[in-house]
Amino acid sequence: MLYTTLDSPIGKLLLTSDGENLTGIRMAPFEIESDWSHEPKALAETTTQLKAYFAGKLKRFDLPLKTSGTPFQTRVWKALADIPYGETVSYGELARRIGSPRAVRAVGRANGANRIAIVLPCHRVIGANGTLTGYGGGLDRKAKLLALEGLAIPA
Repeated sequence: MLYTTLDSPIGKLLLTSDGENLTGIRMAPFEIESDWSHEPKALAETTTQLKAYFAGKLKRFDLPLKTSGTPFQTRVWKALADIPYGETVSYGELARRIGSPRAVRAVGRANGANRIAIVLPCHRVIGANGTLTGYGGGLDRKAKLLALEGLAIPA
């Protein structure tokens, strides 16, 4: 696994790659495995695009991704990528979008299993009542990401 780190408005991020694809974006605290190689050049385009996103200059990422999950999780993650910058959807709406309207909790679990945060924008999924709910990086980070996109959502 190749990795680099990036300082961001939501704290230090760990970016990982298999050499061709982005495989992960993790938020601190995180652990770097002893057999990983620090290779900033392998993640240069990811770093460039994330910096542009945080500067408000990029609204849609264009990066090769490699996810690992069940077919259901993969459907959820693809649907995440289709949520436009500066917009939110509820877990229920996301379940409807993937053709499984009764699978709201499963959508929540798949959202939580997303290893490529920000690029697959799980932060854009909110509670049915319009409030922030569930985010592996913490609700404060979720609120900051949404604020970067011009949204103020009550926690």
